[in-house]
Amino acid sequence: MATRFYFVGPLIFPSMLPFATDRLLLRPLEADDAPGMFALDSDPAVHRYLGGIGGPRAASPTDSLATIAFIQAQYVANGIGRWAVTLRATGEFIGWAGLKLVAGPVNGQRDFYDLGYRFLSSYWGQGYGYEAAQAWLGHGFAGLKLPRICAYAAVENIASCHILEKIGLAPGNEFVENGTACRWYEARNPALT
Repeated sequence: MATRFYFVGPLIFPSMLPFATDRLLLRPLEADDAPGMFALDSDPAVHRYLGGIGGPRAASPTDSLATIAFIQAQYVANGIGRWAVTLRATGEFIGWAGLKLVAGPVNGQRDFYDLGYRFLSSYWGQGYGYEAAQAWLGHGFAGLKLPRICAYAAVENIASCHILEKIGLAPGNEFVENGTACRWYEARNPALT
């Protein structure tokens, strides 16, 4: 597999270099990911627990290209954003995961790094969400030296809430975001305390 470098202006940001886990490759999203993003964002099962926090379902592949362009703009503005998750063995796109800077307010919080993930439903229940979330938490703390990482999930999404707790984010209060009952999670960088 060829190493790709992601240029942002005249610089290469080290935070934008792909990295891998045992089974996954995590890399910035590309326009070629649009078919996978469309399959992901048009799947009713994927949107079951997102409610008002997951954005609208994609109506066409053009919507997915626009989503990718929006995320790529976050790479330029913030040096980080959601990334493609592919299987190391096959290169197959299975979803996205990563950190993004959220201006807020969400749950009274502003300017926080949010850990998120979303996978095609055919890959649920195989540990990929946990593996990607754990990798991003480690990358955020060790690689990016972030002081705090937050997340939130629909209260009804028990599997996602379980992943967040299993990787070490402490559950906080419940709140409503865009009509969806959510639970807040966060962790502080242990190397900085």
